[in-house]
Amino acid sequence: MRLSTKGRYSVTAMLDLAIHDKAGPVTLADISQCQGISLSYLEQLFARLRKSGLVKGVRGPGGGYRLARPASEISIAEIICSVDENVDVTRCKGQGNCQDGSKCLTHELWTNLSTKLHEFLSGITLAQFVERPGIPELSLQRDKKIGRFILAKKQAAAINQGVFAVSKNINTNERASTGLVDKVSVR
Repeated sequence: MRLSTKGRYSVTAMLDLAIHDKAGPVTLADISQCQGISLSYLEQLFARLRKSGLVKGVRGPGGGYRLARPASEISIAEIICSVDENVDVTRCKGQGNCQDGSKCLTHELWTNLSTKLHEFLSGITLAQFVERPGIPELSLQRDKKIGRFILAKKQAAAINQGVFAVSKNINTNERASTGLVDKVSVR
């Protein structure tokens, strides 16, 4: 399976949005510059993300995009599916017509892998990923590098106040399987 740039860039852009959501609307130009994604490509992706109800636009001075729902309610799988990306590793797209119109010998193997992959990505929310070790700090470094000083300053304050902390209701197995920790500490 190969995840296309649509899926990868959508997740990256939504992660950027989630990181900066508390600071206010984020422009696509800022995401483009910080993440190295073409502005015109982001516009196409955000049209789909908006249609799926994952983001909302804010007009006027200081406008941009915000998450339409809390980051804790948006899964990585939902983002990928919203841009018409498929989390499927079968050659037949699950149709069962892989070899001369019928199932190939390994069809069930790839179907099961596709199911597990979708379950895995459905089990990770934007909020959980934002709170992974090093993510807030990496984002802060990038913000400073491109001159997102206002957002960087607000983000640094959020990091120092412990805003980036994973909810305690995530069980130990989920934390271990996704690499999540209880709190990010910045020193």
